[in-house]
Amino acid sequence: MAASRRSRRPRTTLLLLVLASVTIITLDARGGLDRITSGVKSVAADALAPIRSAVDGIVEPAGSFLAGSVHYGAVRQQNQKYQQEIDQLENQQAAQQAVDQRMKALSSLFNLPFIGNLQTVPAEVTNYGTSDFAATIDISVGRDQGVQLNMPVVASGGLVGQVVQANRTTATVRLITDGQSSVGVSYGPTSTSAAVVDGQGSGKPLTADLIPTNTPLSVGQVFTTSGFQGAVYPAAIPVARVAAVRNGATASQESVTLDPIVDLDHLRYVAVVLWGPG
Repeated sequence: MAASRRSRRPRTTLLLLVLASVTIITLDARGGLDRITSGVKSVAADALAPIRSAVDGIVEPAGSFLAGSVHYGAVRQQNQKYQQEIDQLENQQAAQQAVDQRMKALSSLFNLPFIGNLQTVPAEVTNYGTSDFAATIDISVGRDQGVQLNMPVVASGGLVGQVVQANRTTATVRLITDGQSSVGVSYGPTSTSAAVVDGQGSGKPLTADLIPTNTPLSVGQVFTTSGFQGAVYPAAIPVARVAAVRNGATASQESVTLDPIVDLDHLRYVAVVLWGPG
């Protein structure tokens, strides 16, 4: 009896599997299986929708942040590259401007209308020697280039000073602002009136002596070297402009202060005039 029941179980199981297979085949042929699986998928999708939304809310911003970080890094590198190129171009431009200024300054020394036909030797200023009363510069030319004691030194615009020491390849120039400097000058409409312009020290105004009282002078009026017989400087080199005129300490002369024509505090190039008193 028990053996009979055991033999019927495999047959029953086999029959159920056959019926299930036939049902699935029938549903698949009629499209029913798709509807069932679609329904299952729909139910699963509805059930998972909140979870998917939560995950998307986390993943999408994180993805956007990562993408933005990568993009920002690339932009930053590109900006740094452009900035380096800009800096390089600016350095090249600054260097070119320095060269242009140097060429302009040197060229101006070869076109000094107040020198006439006199020969000059261009030089670079290598050192300043200034104190409360003294004002000198050292230059890059000397006796080997024809420089001698007492020769005038000029720059674009006018008189700088006078050679007071000449070495073989260098020289020292006393500026017109030096306390020991005195320059014979002329002024007035016909440039026949004579005076002496004296230095008072570096950075201080020049003073003029021997100008009679009530002499008509105006601020900005230019005094030039007189060039009289035996003068230290040739004639007609601009020296200084009138800065102020006041009644003199004595009744016989005016008190006049002047500013040098040349900016003596920022000299870079000068020219020595190959000239000696006649």
